[in-house]
Amino acid sequence: MSQDLPEGFDDRIGGPSGQRSNALANKVTRVLSISYADSEIRDTLRFLDSENVQNTPELRRGLHWSLQKEVIDCNSSIVKEFGQVAEQLKRIGTTISSLNRCCEDMRRHVAAARQENAPVLEEASTLLAQRQDLEKKKQLLDAFNKHFILSDEELMVLTSTTEPIGERFFAVLARIQQVHSDCKVLLGSENQRLGLELMEQNSRHLNNGYQKLYRWIQKQFKSLDLENPQINAFIRRSLRTLAERPTLFESCLDSFSEAREHILTDGFYSALTGSSANQMNDSTMKPIEFHAHDSLRYIGDMLAWTHSATVSEREALESLFIAEGDEMAKGVQAGRHSEPWSSTDGESFDGRKALDDLVNRNMAGVARSLRQRVDQAIQGQQDAVTVYKIANLISFYRVTLTKLLGMESFIMSTLQSLEESAMRQFQNLQSDQTATVQAELTQATADLTAPDALNDTLAQLTDLMRSYESSLAPAESRAQNFQPILLQTLKPVLDTCESLAQELGTPANSIFLLNCHLATKNALQPFEFTHSVTEQVDQSIESATTKLIDYQHAFFLHVSGLHSLLTTLIPLSDSTEDLKKTTTLPPFQAGALNEASQTLDDFLPSALMDALENLKRLRDTRLAGDMTSEAADRFCEDFEFVEGKLTAADELLLAGDDGDEARSDGEEDAGSQGKAKKVQRPRDDAQLLRDLYPRTSAEIRVLLS
Repeated sequence: MSQDLPEGFDDRIGGPSGQRSNALANKVTRVLSISYADSEIRDTLRFLDSENVQNTPELRRGLHWSLQKEVIDCNSSIVKEFGQVAEQLKRIGTTISSLNRCCEDMRRHVAAARQENAPVLEEASTLLAQRQDLEKKKQLLDAFNKHFILSDEELMVLTSTTEPIGERFFAVLARIQQVHSDCKVLLGSENQRLGLELMEQNSRHLNNGYQKLYRWIQKQFKSLDLENPQINAFIRRSLRTLAERPTLFESCLDSFSEAREHILTDGFYSALTGSSANQMNDSTMKPIEFHAHDSLRYIGDMLAWTHSATVSEREALESLFIAEGDEMAKGVQAGRHSEPWSSTDGESFDGRKALDDLVNRNMAGVARSLRQRVDQAIQGQQDAVTVYKIANLISFYRVTLTKLLGMESFIMSTLQSLEESAMRQFQNLQSDQTATVQAELTQATADLTAPDALNDTLAQLTDLMRSYESSLAPAESRAQNFQPILLQTLKPVLDTCESLAQELGTPANSIFLLNCHLATKNALQPFEFTHSVTEQVDQSIESATTKLIDYQHAFFLHVSGLHSLLTTLIPLSDSTEDLKKTTTLPPFQAGALNEASQTLDDFLPSALMDALENLKRLRDTRLAGDMTSEAADRFCEDFEFVEGKLTAADELLLAGDDGDEARSDGEEDAGSQGKAKKVQRPRDDAQLLRDLYPRTSAEIRVLLS
């Protein structure tokens, strides 16, 4: 910056004008040292710019004075305005002083008025406090009356007989029950008199309400339609409510049971006769007594009606009493707490048991009428099979109804008694019939078939077994329960047949018994519960079959001529001495052996036919063929034995001097092979036994097969 200074500037500093120059230099230096980043500088420049100041020499020379003048003018205006403010403050001070004086006057007046009105204010405060207390008591009294006291209209709904039972009745009854329960709280207060009076009053109203409900339910029960679901729903609610008074509830059930018993008995009478007790005929219903001539159908129709009525009655009462779960039981249990004298034991109320008891009481009249008519029909029936079917029919319905009513019901005891009566009648008839059959069996039939009396007995027994098979008797006790009937019906007849067989000769006795036992087995075999008796019959059949096989075997032996040879050889052993004796025995002499051989030849062509002719009166031809075949097999075995003995004897004869060796060979052939074989003829003219009796066992088996 020193380069821009004019020449001689430095010299003038030290001259006379040096001080001014120094002052100017200081100012310039100060101006130059000012930072343009200073906020005051920026504000000053911004102000100059807003004043549109022109940078002229004149303006620069008078700028300072202009600014000072402007500052002075501003200060003057401010002082002027503050003067006005001071005037206003002075007036405000005057006003405040005036207000203070007024307030002081008012304060004195108020203090004086307060002093004068203090008793009145105190009395007013007391009256206001009393008013608030009375209002609270009034609200409390209104709330108490609203909760604990019934209105006249509610009392009319609850107790008046002119008011019907409806939703309003149950609402009022529920309210008074709640009030009665809430009165217990009052008993815990210091003044118990109010609680006692309210409980007494509410108890009286509550009892009147229950009495009204009780009378209404009794009236409804007289004309109750159990099939109407709407009535049932309303009656259910009424009964559930009345259950809280067990005494009234039980009395109501008794009345209901009497009414239902009368209705059901009348319905049973209508079903029997086609007309009701009031002599009104129903042309659309066919009376049950129309089939009174058919005892089985007559009794079956009565039992079917009884079963249908019982099921319908139980379903209707179930929907009436226990359709809503255990609500009824809760009501009865609550009533027992309120009436402890009405409960005779500590058991809880069982809805199902009470329902069974009610159905049992309702059906008592029907059970009495049923017992009278069924017992009369049983006593008038003389057919044992029909009576037994009736007993099974009664047993079927007894088992069926047991699932509904249990074993302790009146109708169950009635059916049990009727079943026992039917079985007694059956046993009496069966005993008479068995005695009659035994009297008729005086001799065996000419053709040795089963007697007609036995066939009739088996036919009757088949009907009995079919009837028993369709019954509901337990599977594990079927055989045991039916065995007495089998013994009573069948055993006397079979014993009589065995007695008749003893009067016959052989084989007629075995054939007669076998025919009887086969017929018996055919009748018993289809039924599983006769297994034990069938086994006894099988043993008798096996015994008779064995006797007939023995007879056929003996027939083969005697007619063929083999019997004499066999009986002679059986005692002999296979020793050489016994075999040598064979040729010396009478049946083995040439003439006798030739005759036996001829007899055998004459027998063989028709042997089987002749043997089967012996069993022609046996009804089971297949069994006759089997027995004959078994007898023929035994005959062939006997022939092999004789053949082996004869062959061994011939071998000893051929051996000559070497008898010991030949005997050993003969014993081996006779004991192990048992077959006939051609031997070499001796050198002399001795005749062999096999030449006289040439038939072989193979030929015999072929001819008897």
